[in-house]
Amino acid sequence: MSAAVAAAAAAASVSSNTTSSSHHPSNQAPNHGWIPFFQPPAQRAALPALSRYESQKRRDWKAFVEYLKKHRPHLGLSRCTGVHVLEFLDYQFGNTKLHTRNCPFWGNPPDPPSPCSCSCPLDQAWSSLDGVVGRLRVAFEENGGQPETNPFSARVVRLYLTDLRDAQAKARGVAYTF
Repeated sequence: MSAAVAAAAAAASVSSNTTSSSHHPSNQAPNHGWIPFFQPPAQRAALPALSRYESQKRRDWKAFVEYLKKHRPHLGLSRCTGVHVLEFLDYQFGNTKLHTRNCPFWGNPPDPPSPCSCSCPLDQAWSSLDGVVGRLRVAFEENGGQPETNPFSARVVRLYLTDLRDAQAKARGVAYTF
């Protein structure tokens, strides 16, 4: 709740208490300088709801900052590089099966789709990581970072995402052409 709304509500509360016909303490609610949590809808300030994108961006940024705090040796945001971004992505996000060339499922997904029992390695899903990196690129600059030092825009991150996209597309039998 903003300070202006809080001040207006407090002033209204004080004015309604002083204009009351009965000044007996048992008939008045005590005014301790705070606004009650439960207010009628007309008195409540309209808080802007965050969009799904803003919520995800805030969640991803908090996770990245937490990763930086836990990193040993301690890593400040100004010293963060694209390699640290890749470590974070590996540390934080889910996995998908990435078939190798020797796997019978390489280029031929199981039909009907089902969990396969091959021993191929797990890797992160490209589309998820691409979205996370995009949101973190924006969040870095919103939190005071300079665009030219943005680790989420680093060449190594772009190459990693491109290679991951191509490898996962080949493993599914889909060719990306851009």
